[in-house]
Amino acid sequence: MIDIRSIDEIARRIHESIPPGVREATGDLRQHIRAGVQAGLGKLDLVTREEFDVQRAVLLRTREKLELLERMVELLEARLEAFTGPNH
Repeated sequence: MIDIRSIDEIARRIHESIPPGVREATGDLRQHIRAGVQAGLGKLDLVTREEFDVQRAVLLRTREKLELLERMVELLEARLEAFTGPNH
């Protein structure tokens, strides 16, 4: 998940982009913006970079194993065809 510092930074930037007169009209606008950003990000299905890298490594290993198994099946099918003929 995104850390609190990132959420605070997003909220701060949004808050600073609002004209000063509007900012002054609502004292806790920054907290509302922060809560809105946090709620929106909470609905997203996010993973950490570490989790992503782990899953990527698993996928690469799985792909390598699949390619190896496909080659093995091709060889076995060729051997079977050599023994039994093409239509068996």
